[in-house]
Amino acid sequence: MQKHPEIFHKGHLNGNTCVTVCSMMYDLIIVGGGPVGLAAAIEAKRAKLNYVVLEKGCVVNAVFDYPTYMTFFTTSELLEIGGHPMVSAREKPDRKEALQYYRLVTQRENLNLLQYHTVNAIHPAPAGFTLEVERKDGSMGAFEGRRVLVATGYYDNPLMLGIPGEDGENVSHYYTEGHPFWNLKVTVMGAGNSAADAALDLYRQGAKVTMVVRAPHLKNTIKYWVKPDLENRIKEGSITAHFNSTVQEILDDRVRVQTEGGETWELETDFTFALTGYRPNIALLEGAGVHLGEDLVAQMNEHFETNVQGLFICGSAGFGTRTNQVFIENGRDHALIAVKEIVAQLEWQELRV
Repeated sequence: MQKHPEIFHKGHLNGNTCVTVCSMMYDLIIVGGGPVGLAAAIEAKRAKLNYVVLEKGCVVNAVFDYPTYMTFFTTSELLEIGGHPMVSAREKPDRKEALQYYRLVTQRENLNLLQYHTVNAIHPAPAGFTLEVERKDGSMGAFEGRRVLVATGYYDNPLMLGIPGEDGENVSHYYTEGHPFWNLKVTVMGAGNSAADAALDLYRQGAKVTMVVRAPHLKNTIKYWVKPDLENRIKEGSITAHFNSTVQEILDDRVRVQTEGGETWELETDFTFALTGYRPNIALLEGAGVHLGEDLVAQMNEHFETNVQGLFICGSAGFGTRTNQVFIENGRDHALIAVKEIVAQLEWQELRV
């Protein structure tokens, strides 16, 4: 289980697609370079496994996509990985501190992380798995591993509503900051943490904010210090909220809204944030043969190994619509359990050879 130099050659995947194939067989391929994937990589390195982390974006890309001035719900020690202390200027760290922390941990541990490598498919193979990988330049490659650990989270996959105009230029499923929307009419769809944070920040940056909420009230899962703030802004009229309502269509300068009673009307808007939730990459898991049960939760044992022998899922990636049950603080524990089991399986295989 020692690391060997990577050797690439031209080959074909599934008999037709020309790819660059890595001829080295990894002990473990980790899909996803977020906090959970990095925690798994640290454990794999310390166990002297020959591993690689494949990340579709930048390191901890999901954290990078958080709102610019976001503050975490949890405290610093619950975000730590690999025993590296996280120092914050306040009780609850913000996005900038988290990005710096995970960059430094990756650098200090000298983790074998390949950024901008998107895993499009995972195929069981006789010796383990073959992964179809697309690089930033569009070229295709194939990586082979004896074990695979998927830690892709869910924030990279917004829950699409399937309404006309959802993919328009004036629509986004992610919120960064409010400055560009000063003095503009902005519609926020959703009633959870993302929508609440966006609505308040937009209001404080001078935008004219209207929320469209399917439910009769805001979600109780909104951060305890944010919910009353938003409720008070709605009560005083600083932020307009339409409850029991859904957006039926998004146009360039307005959205078409329908109430629970069936009444349809149009709301003028310059930009729309569709912050209605996120889901794990179900297609990647199903394509690998993973069985999904109730609420799209993957079939896994106590070691987070799926029904596909040798394929593990850690963090929220395997929890379907139950994304509110798994966070960095418990997802990192999944990684420790899974890698420990992977090491035991590989050692047992070597003993049998």
